[in-house]
Amino acid sequence: MNTVLLCLTTQHHWVMVALAATVCLGGLVTAMSVYERARRSRGQTRVAFGAGSVVTGGLAVWTTHFTSMLGYDPGIPLAYDMGLTFASLALALGAASGTALIALAGKSTLAARILAGLFGICGVAAMHFVGMWALRMPGTLSWDPALVATALLTSMGLATVAGWLHSRGGWKFTLGAAFTGTLAVSALHFIAMGASTITPDPSITVVGAAYYGAEVLGVIASAIGLLVVAAAASTGLTYWSRTSALRQLREAIDAMPDGLGFYDSQDRLVLWNARYAEVNPELCSRLERGMTFREILEIGISEGLYQEAIGREEEWIASRIEARKSLSSTLEQSIAGNRWLRVQDRMTAAGGIVTAVNDITELKRDAQALAEARDAAEAANAAKSQFLANMSHEIRTPLNGVIGVAQALSHTNLSEEQRNMLKLIDASGRTLQILLSDILDLARVESGRLQLTPEPMDLHLAVEEAAQLYAESAREKGLQYMVEIADDCPRWIEGDVVRLKQILTNLVSNAVKFTAEGMVQLTIGAAVEASGRETLRLAVSDTGIGFDAATRDRLFSRFEQADGGITRQFGGSGLGLAICRQLAEMMGGTLDCESEPGGGACFMLSVPLKRVAAPVAEAPAAPVAESREGLTILVADDHPTNRKVVELILSQVGARMVLVENGQQAVDAYREDRFDIVLMDMQMPVMDGLTATREIRSIEASDGRGRTPVVMLTANALAEHVAAAQAAGADRHLAKPFDAAELIETVTQLPEQARQAA
Repeated sequence: MNTVLLCLTTQHHWVMVALAATVCLGGLVTAMSVYERARRSRGQTRVAFGAGSVVTGGLAVWTTHFTSMLGYDPGIPLAYDMGLTFASLALALGAASGTALIALAGKSTLAARILAGLFGICGVAAMHFVGMWALRMPGTLSWDPALVATALLTSMGLATVAGWLHSRGGWKFTLGAAFTGTLAVSALHFIAMGASTITPDPSITVVGAAYYGAEVLGVIASAIGLLVVAAAASTGLTYWSRTSALRQLREAIDAMPDGLGFYDSQDRLVLWNARYAEVNPELCSRLERGMTFREILEIGISEGLYQEAIGREEEWIASRIEARKSLSSTLEQSIAGNRWLRVQDRMTAAGGIVTAVNDITELKRDAQALAEARDAAEAANAAKSQFLANMSHEIRTPLNGVIGVAQALSHTNLSEEQRNMLKLIDASGRTLQILLSDILDLARVESGRLQLTPEPMDLHLAVEEAAQLYAESAREKGLQYMVEIADDCPRWIEGDVVRLKQILTNLVSNAVKFTAEGMVQLTIGAAVEASGRETLRLAVSDTGIGFDAATRDRLFSRFEQADGGITRQFGGSGLGLAICRQLAEMMGGTLDCESEPGGGACFMLSVPLKRVAAPVAEAPAAPVAESREGLTILVADDHPTNRKVVELILSQVGARMVLVENGQQAVDAYREDRFDIVLMDMQMPVMDGLTATREIRSIEASDGRGRTPVVMLTANALAEHVAAAQAAGADRHLAKPFDAAELIETVTQLPEQARQAA
């Protein structure tokens, strides 16, 4: 190593050594930086940056070698073979190319960077020794193999470290890699120079310093010039790329559909896009770089943009600026001209604020239109509900007359033919009553006004009652009619018994209707799902006409049956199954079916099963005497047909009846007389039934009378009507058309129950 130090200190000029090291370090930093740009680029830009990196690195290393040789003085004149000199340059460029290609091919992993560094230093070694081989001098050149090996190993070790540093990324590690690479090149050059020995030819007299040919100096100067040009070109490419990227970013920001403004940490406007100015046309001409957000607000106030700020300008500005200090804030701001802006502020990590502004005037108008449409829909829905209630009342009133008169007529002396005609009248009336109930149920389900009433129910009794309704019809058609309740099926469950019976009676009715021969079977059982939930399974199967898969898909739609011929042949509205499925879904269950044409059908209802204990049996009530004589009944109804129907039916009781036309007459009659029971219509002129009922309860309280049963005998049959009647003080609600037997039972038993309760 003494030989190396001696060569470095005595045979090399320190200025040229420093210059060579500076050229190498600067060139490698530039080459590595440009390489990173190439790695992150695509297409032609990648090729351009890659070529710049190769040229810069190759020229840097080659120039380092010959700059050092300019400062080398062995004591004899030196000259260079130009062919070999250019060959060494080609080796330098080749080494740089291979280094870049290996790193890129290896996707810049640690192994690829280290391998690239080793390849590069080997290429530099080849360049060095070819450059030394290009020397022409009056003497001979020899080498110390040990020092040559030391030079190679030392440079390769330093190149490995440089590759590891470069793989870490970041400008600090890039600078470290370039510095280590410079050490590797310097170690290779100066240790190898120390390993060389020049033996002068004795026949030549050494005179002064070594002579360097002008052509060599020109080559070196040209190389340095090319290096500067390459570095400048690389720097220019980098600047152009950054400028192009910034320009593209600016174009993208300007093309954004949202207004965008950026404010620095002092809340001063730095940049904004065209849309930011468009949504603030009143401020557009006044926007300037460096103006504060407060100044922008003050301009808006002076232009009368913010109506909410009038009279409290400073307070409004302070609150607006305070809101911007949070990490994120959004507000909808009304400005002059009936316009609305959505302003979103987001704080950056450096304390700046990005403000995004959208014109939401159309959205606000759409929202207003939707709100008006919603209100109109709600009003229409209310009007529809009122219409349904009115139509229910208007249809039930004459229907009550038809059914009531038919029932009253059935208790008179009639011929067999007359009784058959009377049965047809009664059946038609019942059909109209069912259709009316289905339409009302459908309307209530759609409006969400139909509510289930879960309570303990006797499942076995409910099933038997629902099945019994159509047992006689099945026997008349000669059908086998079977009801099977599984042993594991509980007797007492929680549910809405009315709606469950509604589903069952509809399914059984359809089964009997569409079955000409064979059987109809109703089976009930319990099952446990995979989730552990118990379900109640009810199935109604028959051997009727059946239906195909296409019909099955639309069978539960409204007003649908198998086909038009079915409707004409069997009758029906097609509403029943639609209502049943909606009721099943309200219960948390499902209603489905299986069938094939001519092969019968099976409808399956599955609902959650909730077992409950049997209710405690109440003590049997004292028998109610069926006293039909001496009853005094007050009947209030504005419709003469309804009054006549009630009179005909209750004539069988032998009671005294007082008939009035409105609620006021009912109150006057009650004040002057004593009645065992009051039958009150709900919808009447002068005074309605609810008001009249409240007046009757008031008279009872003021006169100290006992409570007289009041029965709402009305066509207002919706759930809210029942609730209103109870709230007014009515004891019972009978919907028209009512059953004659039920009315007779009510007027004979309710007064006695009231006397016992008193």
